Amino acid sequence: MTTDTFSPGRVVILGGGTAGWLAAAYFSRTLKMPNIALVESSEIGIIGVGEGTFPTIRSTLANLGISEREFLVRANATFKQGVLFNGWADGADSYFHPFNLPIGGEDEALLPHWIADDSAQRPSWADAVTVQERVIRAGLAPKLMQDPDFSGPMNYAYHFDAARFADYLRDISVAAGVERIEGTVAQVEKQADGDIASLILSDGRRVGGDFFIDCSGFRALLIGETLGASFTSCGDTLFNDRALAMQVPYPAADTPVRPYTLATAHEAGWTWDIGLTERRGVGYVYSSRHCSDDEAEATLRRYVGTQGDALTPRQLRFATGYRDQQWIGNCAAVGLSAGFFEPLESTGIMLIESALRMIGDFLVPGDRDARDAAARAFNSHMAGRFARIVNFLKLHYCITRRIDTAYWRDNADPASIPDSLRDMLAQWRTRPPSRFDFTVDLETFLPPSYHYILYGMGFHTRLAAGAARYPGARDAQQAFARVKAASPGALANLPDHRALLDHFHARPAATITSKAFR
Repeated sequence: MTTDTFSPGRVVILGGGTAGWLAAAYFSRTLKMPNIALVESSEIGIIGVGEGTFPTIRSTLANLGISEREFLVRANATFKQGVLFNGWADGADSYFHPFNLPIGGEDEALLPHWIADDSAQRPSWADAVTVQERVIRAGLAPKLMQDPDFSGPMNYAYHFDAARFADYLRDISVAAGVERIEGTVAQVEKQADGDIASLILSDGRRVGGDFFIDCSGFRALLIGETLGASFTSCGDTLFNDRALAMQVPYPAADTPVRPYTLATAHEAGWTWDIGLTERRGVGYVYSSRHCSDDEAEATLRRYVGTQGDALTPRQLRFATGYRDQQWIGNCAAVGLSAGFFEPLESTGIMLIESALRMIGDFLVPGDRDARDAAARAFNSHMAGRFARIVNFLKLHYCITRRIDTAYWRDNADPASIPDSLRDMLAQWRTRPPSRFDFTVDLETFLPPSYHYILYGMGFHTRLAAGAARYPGARDAQQAFARVKAASPGALANLPDHRALLDHFHARPAATITSKAFR
């Protein structure tokens, strides 16, 4: 047993982009850690094609000590209140995954009583428990102009330009004392015990450190190439492995900006459509096993229409999965080097946030036994999170009723569904989901998100034990009535999304000709 002392000392981050600079900002500004260096190369571009986030990003940004207005302007950010899914269940459906939790946080108590109501007048589950779907369909913002930073009546996250966000994080990190080193890594030097000693750059400079954060993207130069962490593929469950992306300009400066991500299903994948202040980010995520690149581009161009005629899409190829060990010795992987899933539900930045918080808690002076124990705990936790995200993302596909293409038929094939998800679905056919179905500390998405997707997709639960087994029917009906009664006030009081963005950008509010979205 070794008892050599270990101190984080000098922390070296390899790679910029969102992961690298968010790590630098978090360590320097939130945790006040000294002696941080980030190595990035102008010869290596970042992957980002426009980013969506989850509401956790608000507390992450707030803890950096920045203003919301400054962030919105610098990152060309807009508000996101959830995801609107079109065509996923049967090709003609539409449902919303809102960020608002069910009224009063009573998700589990209300759900069986909503299921028991099989009348034609029953609203969707999301509409029954929150006003947020009505808010987004009216094109409204999640907060008022006078609300404090990072808070508002509706739960929300952001869309932003990934390159501009990374530039902003770089500026505030350097201002907080982070050393930025420009250079390309030619060699990684290791110590006799297997730890990383230094990065040797192509011009011969040596960047030494005590702890290294691998944000080198898909290459995973440190955690994969140098330290040998193997890759767990999820490609047999989540088929999508390519994407085509475009930046589509608005036809006019006052074009309404959707306050949500629009995810539209197609023959062999789906398109994302996010609104920034000056343009839309649009992309088609697809399975190369189910369509060719030319067919995918034709699908994307049909979706975008004539606005995309002069645009050339950018292609991204990726392997879906994660590293089995994301912390080895004195190196931890964050971002794409740790793993990657398609952009469905914006898991990428959430996983960066989770990893940084855990590293921040664990990365303290101590002996090497404590460090290695921290690595084992980190690896176990992150592997659990990745595995549960696989379940959540697969849920969007595997309960589809579409049989029009091989892509959707293959997604519904039980052989492609993880055993743990298949077992849960078998139970949920005769009872509502229970809190005991989830290990909350390992869940990136809490049970309400599962419920929004499950019942938004039209999944049928038969209350085999009878509705009488679930108490609180009267309270549930009163809760549903309160949501319905709150809708007019929310629609009357919240501002138009574009108008709120203009307020933050200190521009005269555009004349909005239409607030309605479909």
